[in-house]
Amino acid sequence: MKAVGRAIASRRGEVGLSQEAVAEALGISREAVSRMETGAAVPSVVRLAELAEIFDCELEALIAEASNRKLDQARRLAEMLDGLPLEKREILMDVVKQVVSGFTKN
Repeated sequence: MKAVGRAIASRRGEVGLSQEAVAEALGISREAVSRMETGAAVPSVVRLAELAEIFDCELEALIAEASNRKLDQARRLAEMLDGLPLEKREILMDVVKQVVSGFTKN
């Protein structure tokens, strides 16, 4: 469940909110937000929906960001590539191919 915490921390950072600001919006302590982000506490679905509202994203985005399904991972990679010029995307694709090739040789 640490992946969910990383997704929460990532989204919080993207929108520029502090743990204190998120805690205040949720009516909980900053420590409780920290525990969610580190994976020490697992947020309920209701809490995830509240976080999605605070971060102005879909609930699915928080869950998919933590997913280890190939399709969700492929979507995250596509989002990272979005906005990069073709030349840079091609460089990154070559790097990924090399890394994957190295993993499959072991």
